[in-house]
Amino acid sequence: MRRSRFLYFMLITATIITGLLSRHFKSIPLFVGDILWALMVYFIARFLFINKPIKFVVVASLLFCFAIEFSQLYKAPWINNLRHTLFGRLVLGEGFLWSDLLCYVVGVGIGCIIDFYILKKGPK
Repeated sequence: MRRSRFLYFMLITATIITGLLSRHFKSIPLFVGDILWALMVYFIARFLFINKPIKFVVVASLLFCFAIEFSQLYKAPWINNLRHTLFGRLVLGEGFLWSDLLCYVVGVGIGCIIDFYILKKGPK
């Protein structure tokens, strides 16, 4: 399959829909949403940096995810107010959890697996 921005846009859209739906079913553990969030970040990075090596996309995705998670330790009133909005909750999260870092690694790893095996691009 050819690497294209349209394909990654479709993967981003599908991941967002799946992530939002996962919050509506109590039987789905909350950490699944964190994994899907990181997967979405990976696909967005791949969309933006389509010609960069996969290692670059992995590092960029994990740096972004980890930066967002560690930003949750910052508790200024203005950012806390932003975190109490739907957008802020979805993008910035609400509270720091070490376990979220593992979820981000898993989500980005799933993105790599999709790149390697389903899209059959091979390593770059």
